[in-house]
Amino acid sequence: MLARIIIGLGVSALCFAVAGRRFFWLSQLVRAGQPAPRRWQGFRKVSEVEVVEVAGQRKLLRWTVPGLAHFFTMWGFTVLLLTIIEAYGSLFQRNFHIPLIGTDNWLGFVEDFFATAVLVSLVVFSIIRIKNAPSRKERASRFYGSHLGAAWLVLFMISLVIITLLMYRAAQVNTGYFPYGHAKWAFASHLIAAWLHPLGTGVNSVLEATFLILNIAVITGFLVFVSYSKHLHIFLAPINIGVSRRPRALGGLDKTPDMDMEHVTEDTVFGVGKIEDFTWKQMLDFATCTECGRCQSVCPAWATDKPLSPKLLIMGLRDNMFASADRLLSGESSGDVATLVPTTIDPDVLWSCTTCGSCVEQCPVDIEHVDAIIDMRRYEVLMESRFPSEASLLLRNMENQGDPWGLGSSKRTEWLGALDFEVPIIDGPIPDDVEYLYWVGCAGSLDERGRKQVESTARMLHRAGVTFGILGPRESCTGDPARRMGNEYLFQEMAKVNIATLNEVGAKKIVASCPHCFNTMKNEYPSLGGNYEMIHHSELLSHLVASGRLVPGVSYHGVVTYHDPCYLGRHNRVFDEPRNVLDAIPGVKQVEMGRCREKGFCCGAGGARMWMEENIGTRVNMNRTHEALDTGADVISTACPFCMIMLDDAVKANGKGDEVSVLDISQLVERSLQPAISKQNEG
Repeated sequence: MLARIIIGLGVSALCFAVAGRRFFWLSQLVRAGQPAPRRWQGFRKVSEVEVVEVAGQRKLLRWTVPGLAHFFTMWGFTVLLLTIIEAYGSLFQRNFHIPLIGTDNWLGFVEDFFATAVLVSLVVFSIIRIKNAPSRKERASRFYGSHLGAAWLVLFMISLVIITLLMYRAAQVNTGYFPYGHAKWAFASHLIAAWLHPLGTGVNSVLEATFLILNIAVITGFLVFVSYSKHLHIFLAPINIGVSRRPRALGGLDKTPDMDMEHVTEDTVFGVGKIEDFTWKQMLDFATCTECGRCQSVCPAWATDKPLSPKLLIMGLRDNMFASADRLLSGESSGDVATLVPTTIDPDVLWSCTTCGSCVEQCPVDIEHVDAIIDMRRYEVLMESRFPSEASLLLRNMENQGDPWGLGSSKRTEWLGALDFEVPIIDGPIPDDVEYLYWVGCAGSLDERGRKQVESTARMLHRAGVTFGILGPRESCTGDPARRMGNEYLFQEMAKVNIATLNEVGAKKIVASCPHCFNTMKNEYPSLGGNYEMIHHSELLSHLVASGRLVPGVSYHGVVTYHDPCYLGRHNRVFDEPRNVLDAIPGVKQVEMGRCREKGFCCGAGGARMWMEENIGTRVNMNRTHEALDTGADVISTACPFCMIMLDDAVKANGKGDEVSVLDISQLVERSLQPAISKQNEG
């Protein structure tokens, strides 16, 4: 008895000391990051998210088989904390049991059930890893680039925890010290006990002591291993999830840097050039990464053979953080340290991102990949003037003409010529009889296909009796492309001008057809003083249809597949409204693509990628369009001018331009109302 007490406590003390030192070091390293926007949202909200995301494993269960395996493993270890108490108690007293409930048969059953469930889950994990081994599928495997050796070691150590647990419990059954007696509720322990029974009481006593000490040694050794491996997420995930943005880390970017030039000094750094420029939350993100590869498997850049893998990007930043630990913890100057781009992150990796948010949506531990990418882009653009050459024209056009195409404000009202009714152009306070300000957007005003969208939307609003006005030449780009490509200064300057105009005219309710404008004005303008009720045109059309003010006709009959724009769907959770509009058209038969709603695949235009060449791999819009064409739909519908442009280009590149149309939902409603619609109005 004394020997096992000494050995058990000695091993525990050593492992706890090593692991404790490591966790303290990690906490110091994370806290060396820059301040982050306030994260605590109150005990109630944090508790809710911990219950849903951590206890409920919501994101993991989206993938049913691996999700269930992880669910039972996580809950198995949670429930089996009781067996750890029993193990340490048994060091001192062979017939130890937890007070009050420690001899109840139901507890013995629960412990054995979860021990068995964990073993089954480990088999499932092993099959998944073998089936998806990168050596077989290379980039197609979500485990490509992950530390597979460490993952197998973890599975082995978890299995040892369960095996040693069941072995010492089985030996306890045969020696008469099992807390749950001879009732068969603890089924796994009794099954193994039957196998060990012929060895006799003496051998079982030795096995009891041996496997008890081994169980404690494996558990505490596993704690040390976890503290030095990617499986830090076991402890860090609940923390990271608790301090993540709510309701999700999508929509607006996390912070709005102070770009007031009066506050700029020679030491001012815009964006992130070195690891110490990241916030403590971003450093916590890096340490929390599980290397599961779910982000990688849904990334449009990775799927089209670009070098960007959100997982590998976070892993690279984590490795840099650990390699820079001495400097970060000492607080020494980083003047001679190489910048993250291109030493750690290749420029092609950084500029391949469409900011679609699929990685953030899928991440089970709430890592905020997009914010980290934009922060590094800010440094590259504002501090180093390093960015794709074709983006220079985009920025110059936005700065000089107020739109990405450089066509100027005088062109912003030309689309009105296609209407047979007057739309007031607001040049002063918005009249009381004007219900909405219609934010047309650059694509809606200046691109031919975008104009077809806003023309149809305007006609449908007019038909429903909705009064609206536009700013016309006073409207300017919201700044979204500039911000997503890293030019925060230009974004803020353009945003401030727009906010001043909107406040001057007294805008309150604003309808936008472009999800990028919608997202920017809804989620990012408030931090700069622009607070408005933002409504996407799909939401307004859905409301008008539901209220009976807009009744679609019966002139259109066909099969329609709807493409979810990333900044409308995933970033702002507008999924049902566009589909409701399509459902209201009697002749529409909707078919869904495999990747839809939260899992919708990007068209390739976001993150200012619409104005950059796509010279690596295959084109994102072609990938998405092939999926849409495979549905057999006559129409690919969407609710974003960027998506319309990208998908229409891809349809024509596939030689399907005469067979398949790309139309906004408003155009489909209009088509249902006009039996003999002209080519011009079809789009």
